[in-house]
Amino acid sequence: MISHLSKSDRGQTLPIYVWLTGVLLFVAFAFFAFAQAASARNGAQSAADAAALAAAQEARDELMGGLELSIGGGDDWPDWLAGEKFTGEGARVAAETLAAENDSTVIGFGPAEVNGYPGFRAEIETTYTVGDSIIPGTESKHAKADATAIVKPRCGIDPSADPEKAVEFDCEGGESFEIDPDDFELDDLPDASVLFSVHLAD
Repeated sequence: MISHLSKSDRGQTLPIYVWLTGVLLFVAFAFFAFAQAASARNGAQSAADAAALAAAQEARDELMGGLELSIGGGDDWPDWLAGEKFTGEGARVAAETLAAENDSTVIGFGPAEVNGYPGFRAEIETTYTVGDSIIPGTESKHAKADATAIVKPRCGIDPSADPEKAVEFDCEGGESFEIDPDDFELDDLPDASVLFSVHLAD
């Protein structure tokens, strides 16, 4: 037997439908708001990672330049190879450049050391906001994130070796090469990625 709702029953169920529709809409908008926030956080973290890596790569370039100039010019070039001589000049500019390319601004920057390896910590804030949502204040809220990247020397020498004589280097990955300060050419040095690794700190 098919029953039919009376006018009274229909009048009672209509508010329930309206209420359920409202709940579903609220859940949908809330989910969208959280998705917006998550997207902003991910974008901020990517920008922070890029900024920190750019700073560390700039330091690696400085190490390579100092190493090239110091070989044959004294006995301190092993310090450059050990990653101990760079000043970090230009590192912040590199970080700011990469942050800007990722729609962000560097709001905190400085040297950092992780497990004995030098590097840089960059804190950024996005230039864009989370956007309008049902959560008050998101239309003016910027995402923030930070990251640290380090420069890790990949080659070592015998501490007792004379830096003014030919020195054999052993590097990670089984690579090796020799530097003779009295007979040195730039082509004698391997690529920077062989001498130093740049990566985000764990």
